[in-house]
Parts: sequence; structure tokens; C-alpha cells
Amino acid sequence: MYEAIIIGGGPAGLQSALTLGRMHRRVLLLDSGEYRNATVEHAHNLLGNDGVAPADLRRRGRAELAAYATVEIRDATVSGVAADTDGVRVEVDGETLRAEHLVLATGLADDLPPIPGLAEHWGNRVANCPFCHGHEFAGRPVAILNASPHAAMLRGMLEPVASEVLVIDPARVAAVEEVEDGLRLVLDDASTVDVAGVFVAPAPRQRAPFAADLGLTFQESGAVRIDPYGRTGVERVFAAGDMAHPDHFPGPMATLAVAIASGQLAAVAIVQSLAATQQPA
Repeated sequence: MYEAIIIGGGPAGLQSALTLGRMHRRVLLLDSGEYRNATVEHAHNLLGNDGVAPADLRRRGRAELAAYATVEIRDATVSGVAADTDGVRVEVDGETLRAEHLVLATGLADDLPPIPGLAEHWGNRVANCPFCHGHEFAGRPVAILNASPHAAMLRGMLEPVASEVLVIDPARVAAVEEVEDGLRLVLDDASTVDVAGVFVAPAPRQRAPFAADLGLTFQESGAVRIDPYGRTGVERVFAAGDMAHPDHFPGPMATLAVAIASGQLAAVAIVQSLAATQQPA
């Protein structure tokens, strides 16, 4: 039996494995190879790794984990999970694996506005996080395709960065076309707007069904409800990364730094739980 199984090989899952490995805990990390930022060429706003390719960040993380003998990594897709009084069961490749604790770090998936041509540039010239991608459009015009009240906040955040910030109702955009060093928005009246980049508000959803299968509680955002240490409402089950957030967060924090921090905090709580239960009577 493992002391912890981690599902998800992104920054939150890798950090959980690293923290547990450094405490010599028996850990299995299961990685399906599907990532929310798979289309992102360069990740930003992460100290010491600003501009790194997400794939390189994962590769470095795996290389670091290789130094810890109690950490095992498998490239495999989980087919089912269950929890009972003795721990958790994870089904993978026709095998049932058991662990005392489970960390869900399976992340979110994004449903983009159904605008022709938009998805082709997702993660490059089309983004949703001004902290992660705003600076790359510095001194050039950008568009915010967002009809919600939050658009005004995004505009205020981007105005010191971009030369011009245009807020456009996504329902007015008929198509997105690539032009030299930017994108062209074709509007419903046949007029066009050329910008360096576009910010959208995708509809996030859980990438994997395991949180629902375990009966975890969800926030209004659709993320799993956790405490500050990643504990869910099910004993021994933790969640980390952008798939979950505590009550004091307004929603999922889709940044690498927060994902890494949440993975570490979940691992710390597991180490403390193991230490408490393994104390001599």
C-alpha cells in the first residue's frame, strides 16, 4: 500500500510528490499526459522560471523526483477511484492500487466561446490570465472578449500594459483571423479590429470525473471545496491546483505559483496525518 497516490502530473501534483518524497513517504504519481496549458508555448510569472515552456517545467520536475527512492511515477490514465475507512482505491490499467491518502491534481479543462478561429490561438495570442500573458502584448492593442461585469476589472488591469484595451461582446465576433504579428477580429457588421492579443473568459470544467465520483463538495465556481491545506469533505482525500479552491478564494487561481503552493500544502497535511497516526501508543 502506498502512503499517498497523486493523480495528475502538472505543477500541483509534481510538487506534492516532491514534498512527500523529501519526507521519505511512499508515493505514486499517475500522469495521464493531459494538461490544461498544453497549448501554451511559454509560461510566465513564476519566479526562477519566467518564460519556461510548461513541458520543460514538467520535465525538470520529473528529473528532480528521480532523486527520491520512495517516489514512483507512472504514465497512465486512471479509470476509477473510491474511498473507504481504510484509505483509497485507484483503478488503473486493470489493476487496483491502494493508498492511505489521495491527492487529486487533475486540473480543469476550458470551453472557449464558439468563435471560428479562436481555439487555434488558445494559449498563445488568446489567453485568459493577464498576469501570465499580459506583458507579452506590451505597448500594443488588445481586446477583451467578455460581456460580464468582470470585463471592467480586466480592462483596468491591462491599461498600464497595452496601448489600447478594447472590450467587445463575444457575441459580436464572427471570426478570428491571423495577421502579421497579431489577430484580426471580424465583427458581425463586417468591420474588423486588429490586435496583438485577445483575452477571453472560458468556461472551466473538471477535467476528470473523480471528484464527483467521490462525492466531494463543489464551490459555486465548479471547483472542489477545500480547506487551506487541500482537505476535502472526504477523509484522506485532498485536492490541489486549479481544480479546487478554499472559501477565501473568489475562484480557481489559474497560476503556476498558486498550483505549486497548493500541492505542497496538501503534501504537508498528509505528512502530518501520517506522523500522527504512526505515533506509538
